[in-house]
Order: sequence, then C-alpha cells, then structure tokens
Amino acid sequence: MHSDRTRRIPDAAGARRRPSAPGAGVPRAQARKRSLARRRRIRRRRATLTSVVVAAVAAAGFLLLRAPWQDDGTAVALDREGQATPSASRSPSPKAPASPEASASPKAPVAPESADGEEEVDPDSVPASGSGTFTVARAGTGPGSGGSAYRVEVEDGIGVDPDSAAEDIAKILADPRGWNEGGTRTFRQVADDSAGLVVKIGTPATTDRLCGQYSLDTGGEVNCRGGKNVMVNLRRWLLGSPTFDGTPKEYRALIINHEVGHWLGHGHETCPGAGQPAPAMMQQIKGLKGCVSNAWPYTRDGRYLGGPPVP
Repeated sequence: MHSDRTRRIPDAAGARRRPSAPGAGVPRAQARKRSLARRRRIRRRRATLTSVVVAAVAAAGFLLLRAPWQDDGTAVALDREGQATPSASRSPSPKAPASPEASASPKAPVAPESADGEEEVDPDSVPASGSGTFTVARAGTGPGSGGSAYRVEVEDGIGVDPDSAAEDIAKILADPRGWNEGGTRTFRQVADDSAGLVVKIGTPATTDRLCGQYSLDTGGEVNCRGGKNVMVNLRRWLLGSPTFDGTPKEYRALIINHEVGHWLGHGHETCPGAGQPAPAMMQQIKGLKGCVSNAWPYTRDGRYLGGPPVP
C-alpha cells in the first residue's frame, strides 16, 4: 500500500520541467534577443508580401480602367522619353443620331440680294398692268414748311410700299448732288392737293395711259413728265436700266432727277465727251454715246454735269 501511493504522487520538479531544447544552456537574455529578431524578420516578410499584393492589385485595376477597348474619350500618348502627355486632340464621344422630329425644318429659298441689300427682282414677276388706282404716301416729317411741295402716289397692288418709296424719293431730292443745288432749293413732301409736283409709280400699262394724255409714247418701258405729274414706270423702278452701271436703287436717282429736271424747265442734253459723266438730263436708256452712266446733275462741290442741248 505505501509503495503504490508513493508511485502515484508525481514528482513536483518533473511537473514543472520539460526536456530542454537544444541550446537550453544559453542565457535567457540572448534567447530573448533571438526571439525578437525572428519576429522582426517575420514582420518584414509579411510587409513585403503585402506591398507586392497591393501593387499587383493596383496594376490590374489600372489596366482594367485604361484598356483600349474601354477608352473614356481622353487619349493618352507617350512622348519619346516615355512620359505620359495628353494627346493633341480629344476624341468626341459618339452621339445618338437625331430623330426626324429634332431635325431642322427645310427653309424656303431666299431671293438673292443686290449690292445695296435689296432683293433682286425677276423681270417676269413685274406686273404689266394694275388697278389704275393710287395710294398717297403720308406726309414727310422734315423740319420747316418752305420749299417746293410734292406728293408721292403708288398704284395699288403692285408690291411697292408708298411710304418706303417716298422715303427713297425724299433722300434723292435732298442730296447735295441733286436739284436742291447744295441747299439753295428745297423740297417738302405733302399728302394733299397743295402739291405742285406729283410723283406716281405705276405699272407699264398705267404709265402708258397717263403719259398718253400728254401725247407721250412710253412704250411700256420708260417714264415721262406731263404738267405737274411725273410718271415712273414700275419696270424701271424695280429693274433699273441695262445701260446704267449701278443697282436699281441707284438708278432711281436718275429717274427722279431726270423727270424733276423737266419739271424745273430743263430740256434734254447729250454726252459732252467720251469718258465724261453722262448728264442727268440725257436719255441714257437710249445709249451713252461714249459717256459713263451718272445719276446726278451736280458734283458734290456744286459743278453742273451738263452737256450740249438736244434740239
């Protein structure tokens, strides 16, 4: 009995000790140093491995984002030194085609304009005849009440605005190259019977009829003056003249200056010499006879541009 109890009681010293590992005789301080060094090496290996993994993931993400089949529209090129530089151009992103409803509506063709900004007129569009009735342009708004009173009338339905036509005529009569002779003579537009001069714009048929009352043959082409009435052929007002080197709007000055010149008592004149300005009182539509076309009776400095009288 005593011997069995003695065997079951463990050796206290054996319970606290285990077989010593190699080097168990090394002092504790050195063992502790080796343990710390081993831990540092393990941490360094783990840190290095983590860095490699992170770099690999980042590189894969970069390639995924910058893959040529997933271009975001901003091209990047490499220069000769291998540095990334923005390319010279930016590729536009493709856009969906516009629907038919979003497309611009086709515009109607616009008539060509002449050099003075007016629309060119097709000769075939000028009406040959009209109503024979006229609309009077409203009175002018110029200062003063003196000067020669005149009235402007336009045949109804011919596409010419009476007030716009009257504005053109007023500018011609007020021009220093015209019959105001640098301001020594003035004209005043009215809308009543006080006018001593009446300028009418009408179709060729109406012009022929009114001019015929004064035994004047205008042949559906030219203008006339009879008494206090100046009849302007619509074709000449809109189309100008084939012998005049200028626009129809510029030719209107010759129409007004020629016919008002008759009203003032001037007769027909002819070309004074080759290369010189044709007189405003010359029938330029019948030929220039060596002169150059001209719409004004005076120069800007007041010199009269006349020629020999026609018998």
